[in-house]
Amino acid sequence: VQLQASGGGLVQTGGSLRLSCTASGSIWPRGTSLSIDVANWYRQAPGRERELVARITNGVSTDYADSVKGRFTISRTTAKNTVYLHMDSLKPEDTAIYTCNADLWDSRGRYYSDYWGQGTQVTVSS
Repeated sequence: VQLQASGGGLVQTGGSLRLSCTASGSIWPRGTSLSIDVANWYRQAPGRERELVARITNGVSTDYADSVKGRFTISRTTAKNTVYLHMDSLKPEDTAIYTCNADLWDSRGRYYSDYWGQGTQVTVSS
């Protein structure tokens, strides 16, 4: 099972970005699909501790850090294998490496806990 994060980049203050976190894997038997159950987006800026930014549970329940409420939206696709973090009204203090983390089901009913994607850099210029 792998999580692939993408979508980071350089944006000006007030701009928007959308990060993606997609689950995939070669799971036996062939054709077994993956669904994201709980997904988290974390971020870490230089010299700072890692911060939980947003969480989505079962594609429905969402939680956000106070610093991003009203600006960031986490969602899951209907295919359940991708989670997005849509970031609006970006500020320089949002600059960090963003990393996704997830617990997943497969279509055989097996559960996979605590998988991590690679980080993606978000830089907001002033």
